[in-house]
Amino acid sequence: MKKHLLLLSLLIVTALALAGCGSANAKEPKETVKIAYLPITHSLAALEEADEFEGNDQIGIELVKYGSWPELLDALNSGQVDGASVLIELAMKSKAEGVGIKAVALGHKDGNVIVVSNDVKDGADLKGRTIAIPHRQSSHNILVNDALSRNGLTTSDINVVELAPTEMPSALAAGTIDGYCVAEPFGAMGVSIGAGKVLYTSEELWENSVCCALVLTDKFIENHPDTAKAFVEGYKTAGNNLDPETTKAVAKKYLNQKDEEVLDISLKWISYDDLAITEEQYNELAKKVKAYGLSDNPPAYADFVINDF
Repeated sequence: MKKHLLLLSLLIVTALALAGCGSANAKEPKETVKIAYLPITHSLAALEEADEFEGNDQIGIELVKYGSWPELLDALNSGQVDGASVLIELAMKSKAEGVGIKAVALGHKDGNVIVVSNDVKDGADLKGRTIAIPHRQSSHNILVNDALSRNGLTTSDINVVELAPTEMPSALAAGTIDGYCVAEPFGAMGVSIGAGKVLYTSEELWENSVCCALVLTDKFIENHPDTAKAFVEGYKTAGNNLDPETTKAVAKKYLNQKDEEVLDISLKWISYDDLAITEEQYNELAKKVKAYGLSDNPPAYADFVINDF
């Protein structure tokens, strides 16, 4: 009996020792970052990073695709995702309303155009026309206002409508709108099918314009600071890695856009290097947001933007 008890004790001690050894050698569980996006060129840095992080032992990126800005914003504001590539004005509005989010990088640089029907002669000829934007809280709205201001006009001189980006090229071709400003590749699509032409590029109207941003929730940043830092660093690196060949490959993979001409036109207008949000850029954005009535009280740079973790 004593021999049996001694043998049982030895087995228990051995099992505990092995269990302790196993836990000491076990890897830390992989952390996953859930990022919301729309299938547009403005999200390509986030999509490229997801590709680059495949097989990473420490951080995984789960991309969550949405079909509209309201859907994406609802997911972000309700904490269903850890972050998003989103129109920065929408994020600013959420922040002003008390949602805990921070902008940690630009989504892209440039990459917006105002496309108009072929019979529009110039900026002054926008008077009386119907121009579509994807959302009132957008840099596309600001760019339309900038174009009007350059020509002595205001939004009271035109008819501004909100329209889903996917509908804009066909609406221009059908003549139900006279122009639009939206994320790519939809501007290039209107040009490619011959429905319209580029009236202004974003850099012609607003140099160093700010449009989309990468945002993370305060909860994620606070609970996973090291992961958040590594994720943002990886995102900026991914942006720098988006050379023309890589950019087109990522666009084909995620945007369901197979038309080479559309991608060639669209990707001429956009870049992804150096995606830090500077205070000068942001303050110019906030100034325009107030001037054009998007918001009376946009969040301050120090309260909303993180450049260094």
